[in-house]
Amino acid sequence: MKEIVEVIAKSLVDHPEDVNVEEKQEGREVCVELHVAEDDMGKVIGRQGRIAKAMRTVVKAAAARENKKVSVEII
Repeated sequence: MKEIVEVIAKSLVDHPEDVNVEEKQEGREVCVELHVAEDDMGKVIGRQGRIAKAMRTVVKAAAARENKKVSVEII
C-alpha cells in the first residue's frame, strides 16, 4: 500500500523529494500517512478532494485483494 501512495503522490507534486509515506499496521487494518510539502498539499488533495478520494479508492482496491482494511491520511 505504501508504495502505491508514494508513486501517486510523487507524480502529482512539485517537490517529490519532500514526499514521505509511513505505514502503520494493526492486525488487518493498515493506516497509511502521507506527508508532503506545505505548498503541494492542494495538489495532492485536489479540487473538492477529488484526487485524495481517487487515491483512497485505488489503495482500498489493492487492499481488498490482500483482505485488509486501509485508511489514507494526508498530513
